[in-house]
Amino acid sequence: MLSISEYREVFSEYLENKIKVREPKNLYEPMVYILSQGGKRLRPVLLLMATEIFNADYRKALDAALAIEIFHNFSLVHDDIMDDAPIRRGQLTVHEKWGINTGILSGDAMLINAYQLFENYDGKIFKELAKLFSKTATQVCEGQQYDIDFEAREDVSIEEYIKMIEYKTAVLVGASLQMGAIVAEESPECKEAIYQYGCYLGIAFQLQDDYLDAFGDPESFGKQPGGDIIENKKTFLYLKALESSGKSEGEQLKHLYSINPNESSGKIEAVKTIFQSSGAAELTRQEIQKYTEKAFEVLEGIKIPEEKKEPLRKFGESLMERQV
Repeated sequence: MLSISEYREVFSEYLENKIKVREPKNLYEPMVYILSQGGKRLRPVLLLMATEIFNADYRKALDAALAIEIFHNFSLVHDDIMDDAPIRRGQLTVHEKWGINTGILSGDAMLINAYQLFENYDGKIFKELAKLFSKTATQVCEGQQYDIDFEAREDVSIEEYIKMIEYKTAVLVGASLQMGAIVAEESPECKEAIYQYGCYLGIAFQLQDDYLDAFGDPESFGKQPGGDIIENKKTFLYLKALESSGKSEGEQLKHLYSINPNESSGKIEAVKTIFQSSGAAELTRQEIQKYTEKAFEVLEGIKIPEEKKEPLRKFGESLMERQV
């Protein structure tokens, strides 16, 4: 098997060779632009890795991996339009650079292109990949809508929030791994187990992202903490703080999430203090650990040799080693 960095390198080279600018340029240049910005390539790497773990040549899975990466970036293009975000990965977002109309249209073309890549597989494999992709794409859209709906609601529950991040983030991680198992023509039991491993790990990863947004080291996290607080996002930290706070502290937190001061540092520090004093920060760390352990428990139960599990175990550990 290759190393994670080798999978990433092979995939990036394949992407560069397959995705080119063609006419009309304003439709395809944005696609090449966002895909060439890199990112972690987390999902395609997992897909290629899973294919080899289940004893198939990873090269058979390159088109499926490319489809997943294109879909992920399509969702980012449209997310940025909805959020009116000016910057992505340190560069102008697609709609800032080309305009909203082109951003929408180019994103749509990316989604279609992702589906087209599954046409390179025959028969049963094509049907399974397309069916899983359709289900996952629908869930990602549902998760995004839940996220939008929660902005206007004051009664979001912890269970609803977990479902939202499962759909918006985790199912695509699970689907990436399951697609590798589909290309390798593995058993239904292995396909389901590797999907569950990815979903649990994806939930843990998103919860950790919530935590790091408030308490992460800017150097290791890669962005300035406090963005979710500035945007009044009802993250797991916020919901757990409301649940665990006394009445006075809870009312103060709600008030802080109803204001948008020009200078936000005071608000960020006040909210972080409540996250700590209410116990929400520690409870969030425990929840991250719970879902990480669930993922590894599922991995242990997959009927493959121990040496095959080790790359996935190391990958999961590396994801969770960001500073918590």
